[in-house]
Parts: sequence; structure tokens; C-alpha cells
Amino acid sequence: MRQPIYSFLILAISIITLAFSWQVDAIQVGAERGDKYLPLLKGKRVGLVVNQSARAHGQHLLDYLIDHQVDVARIFAPEHGFRGDRGAGVYITDGKDTKTGIPIVSLYGANKKPKPEQLTDIDILVFDIQDVGVRFYTYLSTMFLTMEAAQQNGLSYLVLDRPNPNIAYVEGPVLDNHFRSFVGMVPVPILHGMTLGELARMIVGERWLAGDGALSLTVVPVADYSAQHEYVLPIAPSPNLPNQQAIHLYPSLCLFEATRVSVGRGSDFPFQVFGHDQIRLGSLAFTPRAIPGVAAHPKLQGKAVFATDLRHSEQRGFSLNWLVQAQAAFTQHNEVLINSPGFFDKLAGTDVVRQALAQGLKAHQIEAIWQQEVQTFKTRRLPYLLYKR
Repeated sequence: MRQPIYSFLILAISIITLAFSWQVDAIQVGAERGDKYLPLLKGKRVGLVVNQSARAHGQHLLDYLIDHQVDVARIFAPEHGFRGDRGAGVYITDGKDTKTGIPIVSLYGANKKPKPEQLTDIDILVFDIQDVGVRFYTYLSTMFLTMEAAQQNGLSYLVLDRPNPNIAYVEGPVLDNHFRSFVGMVPVPILHGMTLGELARMIVGERWLAGDGALSLTVVPVADYSAQHEYVLPIAPSPNLPNQQAIHLYPSLCLFEATRVSVGRGSDFPFQVFGHDQIRLGSLAFTPRAIPGVAAHPKLQGKAVFATDLRHSEQRGFSLNWLVQAQAAFTQHNEVLINSPGFFDKLAGTDVVRQALAQGLKAHQIEAIWQQEVQTFKTRRLPYLLYKR
């Protein structure tokens, strides 16, 4: 009797797998739904907030719009640049697109928000950037600031939505506005479980933008998308998130950026390891090196690092386990782990995590601190959701 049951199980698994694959393949991102937004751009002077992930029908959104006679007046480039080929923290300068000659304004450097004079010949801003669903990933901040600029200068705002590869998770401390910065602009958890289109609706609905004026916001949703299914990004969103594993580990590992520990920048597996040169945190040995366009001056460059290898970890969501592990190792050696406490608090969105680590609390004890806030946020976001949970 076992053989028929076994065959039935195999068939059921195959059907489920096919259904999952169909759902992922069948979705249509906002940029590919031209019938929903091209009429809104007709006769308008358009500013694009985009990077290399803005793709529509096999080409960059800029080229797609030009092919459809849309008047693109200016491009606004976020961190990592218009083509997404600049490392984290590298200032991006203004310039021109070599293919079209359209001016490019950098929004990473001294000018993170468009100036009024950069918007005088624009009627509408169009945002299309692939996000990873993490509060301190700066594309959310760029969207917020460009929305605010649009509101303050009487422009309309259009978001062409894309899936969130971490949409299944709503975890981590909610931003305390005392620690508001470019790595944390809105009061949401580290993992907010929303697309940027949904967040744009929440930003407007909760009146988080400065100023009294109303923003005319349009969101073109992803067609046939369910938040119940994982979305594998077709294009790396930035140089140091090269694959799906790095994207899943990024929420938990990014807090190490404010410590003496390397997360693999300057290696072939950024955000898939964590280690140190003097305090062994694992058995994987590597030496961080300068990689043009990815890691110009990586932490612990040229030093032999001994790290925990997470390339095959099944960790998803947000966890403090590895940070607690590193804190214990550094304490045992009478060494300081967090060497940039101000930056650490900005990434965490609170000083509670740093203080709890110093007290020697375990991960589950620290994570229990913000559970009520997370539940409150989940309820607060309900009116703005676009996709089935």
C-alpha cells in the first residue's frame, strides 16, 4: 500500500511546486503595466527616481518610456548610482546618461533630497527601485525624501511597485524618532513586511511627510502577486547584496556594520559571513580585499579573518543571535565590539539593543522588548496593504 501513497505525495508536491513557479513567473511588476500609468504621463514632464533595477519588458524603464514618447526631463539617482555600480557609502556625482544625454542628479551625498530648482521643469516624479524590505536599506529613505520634495513643490508622485523578498517578516525594533536618520526615516520595524508601494500609501495616510500640503500619490501594484510566495530578485539590488541568501541575511547582519566585525565586504560572499581577525568567530578564513565598484576600502582589508559561514544558513527574518554571540566573544577577551555606538543606534532605530547587549541579555530577552510595538504596527498598516497576506 505504500507505493500508491508515495506516488500521490510526489504528485501533490509537484503540483504545489508548479503552482508556486507559476505564481512567481506570472506576476507583472508595476513598470510592466504601461496601460495603467502611461496615460498619466502623457503631456507631462517626468523626473525618474530609478537605478539599474528599473526594468520593463527587457529594457531599462528610461528607454521604455522614451520609446513611448514620454518626456523624461531628469533622472534622480540613489545610493549606488543610476546604473547600480557604486559601493555603499560612495558619493555619487551629478552627470548625464551617456545613451540619452538626460541630466542625472545624485541623491546620495550632500544632496539626498531634490532641491526646488531641480524640480522647476518637472510635473511628476516616477519612482521605480527594487527594495529588500529592510528599514535601513536607503532606497526607502530616498523614496520618502523624494515624496516630500514632490509634496512641497506641488508635483504628483507615481510609484511603480515591485515585490518585497522579505515580505513574510515583520520583526525588529520600531524606529524611535530620536534616532531618525538616512538609515531610518519612518517609524517602522527593521523588517516591515511591506512593498514600497504599500509604504508610500502609509507615508501619505499617516501624514509622515513634513509640510501641510497634500501629495497626489498613485501606486501601480504588482499584478497577480501574493505576499505568501517568495520572490527571487532577477537583478541584484546593490553590489553587496549579490544573491537571495545575502538579501535574507542582511537584516540580521547589517548591525555588524557599526562594530569591529566584518560581514564579508571585500569578499565573494558579502552579508553571508561574519568574522574578525583577532577574535575567532568561526572557521572560515578569508582576507578582505578592495573590489572596485563594490568595496573600495572594506573593513579589515588585507587581514586574515576567521568567520562564521552562513552561506547555507536557513535563517530568515531578523535575529540577534549572531550579534549576541559576537558580544560574548569580545567580552570574554575584554574587547569592545561596538566601536560606532551612534551609528549602531541609528541602524537599530533605538539605543535599547546596544544597552541590552552591554547588559549581557540573551537574544530572545532583547527581542521580547519590542513585540507589543510590532503588533501595534501590524494593525496600523492594515489600511495600506495591497496584497494578500
